[in-house]
Amino acid sequence: MITPSIAELTQGKFNRYTLVIATAKCAKMITDEYVMQREVAERRIANKETDKSIASMIRKEYRDDKAVKTAVNGLNNKDFVITGLTDGDEEASPIDQSDAEE
Repeated sequence: MITPSIAELTQGKFNRYTLVIATAKCAKMITDEYVMQREVAERRIANKETDKSIASMIRKEYRDDKAVKTAVNGLNNKDFVITGLTDGDEEASPIDQSDAEE
C-alpha cells in the first residue's frame, strides 16, 4: 500500500491530474534546490572555506530521498500547498479574467 494515498493527498478538492502536476512541480523545485546547495558546497570546498563534506552541507531530505518522495511527503505535511481551481470549478482557464480584460 502506498502511503499517503491519493484520497489523503487530494482530500476531495483536486483530481489526480492536478495532484500529479503539483507533485512534479514540487519535485522540480526540490531538485533545483539540491543542485544549488551542492554547487555552493562544492564552491566552498574548492575555495577551502570549510573542511566539511559535501553531504553534510546539503539538507538531509534533499540528499537522501528521491525528489518525488520528498514532494509527496511535503504535500502531505502541508509544506507545499496546491492552489488554483478545484474539481467543483466550472471554468479551467489558466488566465485570470481580470488580466484578460486589460
